[in-house]
Amino acid sequence: MSKTAILELDGKKYEFPVIVGSENEIAIDINKLRDVSGAITLDPGYKNSGVCKSEITFLDGEEGILRYRGYAIEDLAEKASFLETSYLLIFGELPSAKTLEQFENDIRKYTLINEEMKNIIDGFPKTAHPMGVLSALTSALTAFNPKSLNVDNDKDIYEGVCKTIGKFLVIATWTYRKSMGYPLNYYDNTKGYVENFMNLMFSLPTGPYTANPKVVDALDKLFILHADHEQNCSTSTVRMVGSSHAGLFASISAGVSALWGPLHGGANQAVLEMLEEIHKNGGDTDKYLAKAKDKEDPFRLMGFGHRVYKNFDPRARIIKKAADEVLSSLGVEDPLLDIAMKLEQAALNDEYFKARSLYPNVDFYSGIIYRALGIPTDMFTVMFAIGRLPGWIAQWKEMRVNKEPIGRPRQVYTGAPLRDFVPMEKR
Repeated sequence: MSKTAILELDGKKYEFPVIVGSENEIAIDINKLRDVSGAITLDPGYKNSGVCKSEITFLDGEEGILRYRGYAIEDLAEKASFLETSYLLIFGELPSAKTLEQFENDIRKYTLINEEMKNIIDGFPKTAHPMGVLSALTSALTAFNPKSLNVDNDKDIYEGVCKTIGKFLVIATWTYRKSMGYPLNYYDNTKGYVENFMNLMFSLPTGPYTANPKVVDALDKLFILHADHEQNCSTSTVRMVGSSHAGLFASISAGVSALWGPLHGGANQAVLEMLEEIHKNGGDTDKYLAKAKDKEDPFRLMGFGHRVYKNFDPRARIIKKAADEVLSSLGVEDPLLDIAMKLEQAALNDEYFKARSLYPNVDFYSGIIYRALGIPTDMFTVMFAIGRLPGWIAQWKEMRVNKEPIGRPRQVYTGAPLRDFVPMEKR
């Protein structure tokens, strides 16, 4: 027997269906609420509102569970590649070896960027934030690929996916090359996707470049961990923009802008800024741990705890091991990384932090890895965007294929009631 929920308002009762998800998540379907009662719900930040049904990602913050299409994040990070995981997220199933090879080859077809795009990136000052440049370049791809995707045509969708994955990686690395004053690199079709990232970023015309295999493996895992995270701010933005039937590049560009914020994708950048502050003030981690415990002190440990995960961030468990391997492999000596390790050990062993589940999260460890690789702090969020791209694409595709209606939230107006217009001479 199906469940229902009853709302009583002004003496009248209204009945609404209850939907139960495949993992027993419960939702009250209030789709007809305003039609039947004239009322709406008020939910700032949409913390209690489900905007869609989705088959892509399951997240249980209380239990520390993250799954893509039913597969545990731990298994995917250990056994799958980033492009393999991308295919899973976007198309619903793990690819066969033949399908994955074809997917990688088809992405390679679209990695060349129109030379006129260089005119656009040249228009930015060297000091421009890479995320602002990335958002603009992603949007500009629409001008060079004006044909709209037919979401009812599988071939159209597939080509659009391959084109987006291929081109986005290149322009993302171009934002770094621009900031460094380096010549722009091109995708090497003889190399894999993540190895290409390293080559696009760091290869210089003055000599050969070979990517460290341990670094490539760590980045592959990190991109997988960032690939999707249910209906977060940037993903919701991609779905909202896409709901107007805006194209894939335009929707992804909007997602990049949403990710830019310090409360979202900028969190790993905030970690390094915190470490820099601690180092600048003497590097006394005990002092800052005490400040973090003091409710009257505005200082907060960045990269510890998570808004969704009430226990340990499952992604952090995986990337901690990769971070340790990268630091060991590179033999990096950096006072900021030393401070990070001291904070990590203190937080993992201090009862104050353990009792509050303030464990290091994925942003903490990703920031450490990026720092060790010599990636500038303002590029950290671009790295996040590269990983999140397949999730954005999957969510956009699902929303369009399911023919979801255009997003149009309601509001409760609290301004002035009707007023008489006041002539200029009487104001």
